[in-house]
Amino acid sequence: MKKSFLFFCVMFVFISCNRAQLPEKYPTGIEHVIVIGVDGMSPDGIRNAATPVMDRMIADGAIKWKVRTVLTTASSQNWASMIMGAGPEQHGIIDNDWERDNHTLPPILAGKEGIFPTIFQLIREQKPGVEIGAVYHWRGFGRLFEKTAVNYDKNFSTEDSTSTDFIRYIKTKKPTFGFVHFDHVDHAGHHDGHGTPSYYAAVSKADSLIGEILEGIKEAGIEKTTLVIVTADHGGKGKGHGGPTPEEAEIAMILYGKDVKKGYTIQQQVYTYDLAATIAFAFHLVPPYAWIGRPIKPAFVGFNEPENL
Repeated sequence: MKKSFLFFCVMFVFISCNRAQLPEKYPTGIEHVIVIGVDGMSPDGIRNAATPVMDRMIADGAIKWKVRTVLTTASSQNWASMIMGAGPEQHGIIDNDWERDNHTLPPILAGKEGIFPTIFQLIREQKPGVEIGAVYHWRGFGRLFEKTAVNYDKNFSTEDSTSTDFIRYIKTKKPTFGFVHFDHVDHAGHHDGHGTPSYYAAVSKADSLIGEILEGIKEAGIEKTTLVIVTADHGGKGKGHGGPTPEEAEIAMILYGKDVKKGYTIQQQVYTYDLAATIAFAFHLVPPYAWIGRPIKPAFVGFNEPENL
């Protein structure tokens, strides 16, 4: 009896140790990640505007409708949180007045170029030699990432020129990681108001641009190995944003393409800073300890929702 009990204990320890040493499980075959960021695009906008492209992406991909932003619900701290895998308390970007040489709260970790480390730098360090690029409509986005981490860095004054250049970049360079930012939906929200016909028209325009980008990915010959993520920085209320309301502090995030479940609604809680962690997860990268974001694993084939929801 004692021998049987001792044998059971030894086997239990052996199996437990082996499980603890199992390597991290990742999605397989994702070679490219394209992030399409639409400033000020709310879940209400996607649901009520004419968005056939995003509707198809949702039907053939995974969606999280109530992604929580960071506070305040302004652009700089939310775009920063998305690419930095952490919140304002960590990266120190607390408002739109933040500049690299003029801020009140230093980052808890200063990486390359003296800013909190972003997904751009993480990819550059752990996948050296790959193509990385950013094309953005809002000039302010350009100050949030490490310039030395990217091969391509362009800012344009309209959503159309931004899209045209980004598609050309995809076709010619086939980037491992590409990020495009559109600002016209936020403009419509401020000028005419969220939930107005003009706002919905701007969301529809964003949808058509997303469709053109998907076609560009297809024409580049990388469609079958690309993960596409559509996201936003905040929603809005009336003609503004910045407050702590669901209309302002909730966005939608769509994952589409390689290894993503089809027609799946993500159940786990998702925060805007989980974007960087999800990209790192797709590329099998080890994130900095200072990141607080967690990958959205249930969006991918072979991964379940957390048991402790």
